Amino acid sequence: MTPPARGSLALAIDRYLRHLAIERGLAANTLAAYRRDLDAYVAFLADNDVATPEGISPAHVSAFARYLGSRPEGALVASSMARTLSSVRGLHRFLVGEGLVPTDAATDTKPPKLGSRLPKAITIDQMAAVLAATDGDDPQRMRDKALLELLYATGARVSEAVALNVDDVIDGDVVRLFGKGNKQRIVPVGSFARAAIDTYLVRARPGFSLRGPSTPALFLGSRGQRVSRQNAWLIIRAAAERADLGFEISPHTFRHSFATHLLAGGADVRVVQELLGHSSVATTQIYTQVTADTLRDMYTTAHPRAR
Repeated sequence: MTPPARGSLALAIDRYLRHLAIERGLAANTLAAYRRDLDAYVAFLADNDVATPEGISPAHVSAFARYLGSRPEGALVASSMARTLSSVRGLHRFLVGEGLVPTDAATDTKPPKLGSRLPKAITIDQMAAVLAATDGDDPQRMRDKALLELLYATGARVSEAVALNVDDVIDGDVVRLFGKGNKQRIVPVGSFARAAIDTYLVRARPGFSLRGPSTPALFLGSRGQRVSRQNAWLIIRAAAERADLGFEISPHTFRHSFATHLLAGGADVRVVQELLGHSSVATTQIYTQVTADTLRDMYTTAHPRAR
């Protein structure tokens, strides 16, 4: 790979993004987010007459951080600011590592502290109502039920679920998921999800597959194409409306509920970490706080001397 010219910040960023794609295996959507963040950084630097990696000083990085919190078009919220500065800090570490600059100009710029955001799960009864809202004998309902049952049974990210091929459902009771960085994990599939998938494969998928080009995709749309993430969102929204939940849910609601219900049922946090595909147990431990809060609420409500 030919190194970028030292005078070209744009080429250095292109090289950094290729590094993220090849060495770290980041998904296309994640890379697009990095690109947007760094495009904003480059535009800010250009307004300050900086166009080269070696022309960036710590003062420029600090000024960019302040700019994010006071942009004329609207200040970024803390989470967006933290993500943008993370992209910038990663770029500067890369520039040093590749020998394009002698020092890291972003080393002293810290992202804003974020308040802990607890994941939002729904109750077991609410989840049962959503899944029941996909009952039906028409092919689309069979597909929708298989998809939603699988999301709840495995805690899969929606991108992982729609990327599944038929051969990824292994030996009847486990599924092979490919997570961030294309990391593979094997997750059990419960009897309800297995039954829904079997029904869909036998009674619905063959009809869908005849309407489009041959594809190994597990979940197919009405034209025989792989179901997209956007399709999955719409399927979930429609099921929630039929279940009369009174609020919106998302694909991640299934993942949050999967983890919360497992921990509430006594599952070990490290097992849940493996099932979710979290690289750090600290990420999974957020769900233990949700469970503790639920227990505390129940105690306060039920115990005669709790308050």
